[in-house]
Amino acid sequence: MATPEAEHFAALLKELKGRSGRSYGVLAGRLHVSTSTLHRYCNGDAVPNEYAPIERFARLCGASGDELVEVHRRWIVADAARRRTPAGAAEPVGVPDAVPGGGEASEPPPVSLEPELSRVPELSVTSGGAGPGSRWSRLSRRTRVLIAVAGVAALLVPGTVVAVDLAGSGKEGGGSAADRVEDAGGDLAAAPEGSASGTPRPSASPSPSGSSAGASASPSGQPSAKQPGGSGPGQPQSGGGAAGGGTGLGAPPTVSITSYNWEEPCGQHYLVNQGPDKLDPPPAPQDRRGWAESYGGVEAGNALLQLTVQGTSREAVVLKRMNVRVLSRNAPLSWSAYKMGNGCGSGITPQTFAAHLDAGHPTLRPVPGTQGDVEVPAVDFPYKVTSEDVEVFNLDMEAVNYDVTWFLELEWSSGGNEGTLRIDDHGKPFRLSGMKGRPEYVYGGPGYGWEPAGQP
Repeated sequence: MATPEAEHFAALLKELKGRSGRSYGVLAGRLHVSTSTLHRYCNGDAVPNEYAPIERFARLCGASGDELVEVHRRWIVADAARRRTPAGAAEPVGVPDAVPGGGEASEPPPVSLEPELSRVPELSVTSGGAGPGSRWSRLSRRTRVLIAVAGVAALLVPGTVVAVDLAGSGKEGGGSAADRVEDAGGDLAAAPEGSASGTPRPSASPSPSGSSAGASASPSGQPSAKQPGGSGPGQPQSGGGAAGGGTGLGAPPTVSITSYNWEEPCGQHYLVNQGPDKLDPPPAPQDRRGWAESYGGVEAGNALLQLTVQGTSREAVVLKRMNVRVLSRNAPLSWSAYKMGNGCGSGITPQTFAAHLDAGHPTLRPVPGTQGDVEVPAVDFPYKVTSEDVEVFNLDMEAVNYDVTWFLELEWSSGGNEGTLRIDDHGKPFRLSGMKGRPEYVYGGPGYGWEPAGQP
């Protein structure tokens, strides 16, 4: 059964589809999904796990800048509602379809509490050596009857209570060694002559003392909180600090990696240590990261990471700043570069931040963008989020002269508590290598295969 949030989301998709004049079959083919799947999205029967196909759908339907923002907002709310629904669902009460003998099922008789009350014994609860004159026996008969009625009613009402532990991995003493590493000083590090790995140190101010909860992104793009004993993939991350995780006032936000290339289906580069004759054609945009990983490939040049940050209640969480932490720098990989698609030249959207990982102290800086036809000025931290007001950050990370491993830290505060949320690639650091001077190839299509870039 569709949630109200999913129906609200689907109504906008259906409106965009109707206005485009395109059939479900045509749109599904462009999105690389089945027609029935697209029908379910537009009817509210399903909410996609990732935002990327919905963004492509909206662009194919000619959505304006404001509509793209609204589509993204409704998808986030519908996705959050979809994840909450299984946890709070109660087991249905079975009702027989027919009585024995083939007759129709009659109305169930009214439930009477009198027989149940008659079987409730007069309890005598002793505490500390108290005898029959206990606190229960001293209660009036009316009070005892009301308590018994409440107990019987609780037994008659089926329900399921699910307790979800969202606590972060509280670590005493400032977190793990990865939280305290340093990266080589200097504004712009010189290009290495050979393989060089400096002693890294944090690129911004150290994390606040106390616990630091890590977060890792699953293959589907959903990070999960790092618990002391490990955790399964596919859950939104919830970071710790003084608050120790949880939900409500004083709890950390959740962060989802909603895209590894927020310019999809525009171009993206991967370095692969194989020749072009040994590689398959590039797959659909949503499968390109897996395609590269199957060959041991590494992102090259620019990493376009999209983060969605949301509170766990209506109480505001202040996002104070986001820091880049560099773990290592080595000489750039000497592999061939393969470009996924041909660049689209789309404008930068709001809440875009850029950082140069070659710098001694990489810092995320806000970049001016556009929303529709309106130019949007660069807006730096802090931001505020709640369960209903989310923020989407597009990060443009660049590497030219190094092969860099790195992760992010998001500092937050709420209700007098504060903490730091680590964001990485499913328990591993992100990795980005420069590709300057490397052989570059693009896919020319069936019958052409991979061809050198710039070839007429």
